[in-house]
Amino acid sequence: MTQKQDKLPKMTLTFLGTGTSTGCPAIGCTCRTCTSTDPRDQRLRTSAYLEVDDLKLQIDIGPDFRQQMLRANIKHIDALLITHEHNDHIIGLDEIRSYNFLQKKSIPVYATEQVQYDLKQRFYYMFTNPSYPGVPKVDLLTISKEQPFKIKDTFITPIEVLHGNLPVLGFRIYDFAYITDIKTISDKELDKVRGVKTLVLSTLHKDAHFSHLNIDEALQLIDELRPENTYFTHISHQMGRHAEVNDNFPPNVNLAYDGLKISIL
Repeated sequence: MTQKQDKLPKMTLTFLGTGTSTGCPAIGCTCRTCTSTDPRDQRLRTSAYLEVDDLKLQIDIGPDFRQQMLRANIKHIDALLITHEHNDHIIGLDEIRSYNFLQKKSIPVYATEQVQYDLKQRFYYMFTNPSYPGVPKVDLLTISKEQPFKIKDTFITPIEVLHGNLPVLGFRIYDFAYITDIKTISDKELDKVRGVKTLVLSTLHKDAHFSHLNIDEALQLIDELRPENTYFTHISHQMGRHAEVNDNFPPNVNLAYDGLKISIL
């Protein structure tokens, strides 16, 4: 199920972070990418900020969340979408309290039951003593691959992919899809992605990996789906330098980079 209407909303995506779980530069690494002075090679952990008309959605909230919000000067979040429970996608949740203070209310967090279980383990103090001053305030809302959901007037279709053996949710909104930490996807879930015009897809690096797409696998998936534009994210330092790698891709495929802002038509 995808949302259709005569007039599509104005949509803008800001790539807040495009790096893998170690970021780039990686600690202690002296490779050519990690020592690059090109700002496109300096990647915080993967997350994004999606604006659908006046709806402001944060996708994932990793360890660099505070730095990303300050850098992008983001002052409002209507809701948080969580793809999965790995630390590089959730461990910044405590910082959501800054938006509690700004907006004077709890922030809705859309996540699967498994992700909610992990959040309650890692941030137990948020749920065992919610009235304590300064504790982040969130409202956990359950989503699954089985059912699209609605925030304000916007329908969102969850797309389940597998990150090794771990289920991860991507999201489709109108003709846009955001999919991170993917290695495989079932035919049923792939059908949800068909017809998208703009695709964000995690692509780790050139070599085969047990739980991530590499470049060849990502390009094969793009050939099948044929979106108008694709942006790679969740990129390892082993991908190589942006200036040397990006021109090797088809014209409608690009490495995203931190701070890149795209309009989605």
